[in-house]
Amino acid sequence: AMPMAFTEQGVAMLSSVLRSKVAIEVNISIMRAFVLMRQMAIGYEELSRRIEELEVSTDAQFNELYQALTQLLSQSKQQKERRPVGFVTYNRDKNE
Repeated sequence: AMPMAFTEQGVAMLSSVLRSKVAIEVNISIMRAFVLMRQMAIGYEELSRRIEELEVSTDAQFNELYQALTQLLSQSKQQKERRPVGFVTYNRDKNE
């Protein structure tokens, strides 16, 4: 089966065979497209790397938050019972 696309090197070799002005202009346009695709691929690699770094840092922050919440919950369970705050009322009917 014949390939359905040119590689960058294939386009460069094609320019040595085709000599018409239109063929040369098309070749230049295709080469520029390859350059833009390469720049976009590099940009996506950089973006992917930065997303990975953000994921690692937020995972670490969520772990710290989870540990802090777990510690706070365990402390509230360990606290001893305290007397309620407020006024103490006496039942006067018993004393009479």
